[in-house]
Amino acid sequence: MNSDTADAAIALIQLCIERKLTIATAESCTGGLVAGALTDVPGSSAVVDRGFVTYSNNAKQQMLGVPAATLKQYGAVSRQTAEAMARGALTKAKVDLAVAITGIAGPGGGSVDKPVGLVHFAAASRDGTSMHAAMRYGDIGRTDVRHKSVLQALRMLMELAEAHAAGAPRKPAKQAKQASAKGQKKP
Repeated sequence: MNSDTADAAIALIQLCIERKLTIATAESCTGGLVAGALTDVPGSSAVVDRGFVTYSNNAKQQMLGVPAATLKQYGAVSRQTAEAMARGALTKAKVDLAVAITGIAGPGGGSVDKPVGLVHFAAASRDGTSMHAAMRYGDIGRTDVRHKSVLQALRMLMELAEAHAAGAPRKPAKQAKQASAKGQKKP
């Protein structure tokens, strides 16, 4: 794990411990790397409830309750599927925060509409706040797509935890964040 990822995981775990928030992950293309980054942090057992690795469509349906119609209409790599995965993780794990990741890490599997490096993220909290991001990392290699995805997922969880920690009133779902990794600045 690189230092940016380790730092993000440590900060998230610390904030969640302070605020008594729990987390679940729902991962496809990252195959459990987000849960792994979180559980590398000492004390994470107070925060991390579980991680769902739902690589296949069947697993997304069985473990997270993603509707077959969503997968058929929008595909596994879509905003709709990521959002259904995040909602499913919240429901199944009964946690405060959940993040979902589904994408095409490569080297194959891409198309014109859904190229290699496209990853959809959704994060949701028990208070009703949710967010989505679509990152187009490009064909930078499977390992790099997955590592950048872990960092993005941790950032989204941190944003939700900070909003929750600040005692933010219940808000409607956030509008989609559309982003490209190209030219993106480090926070």
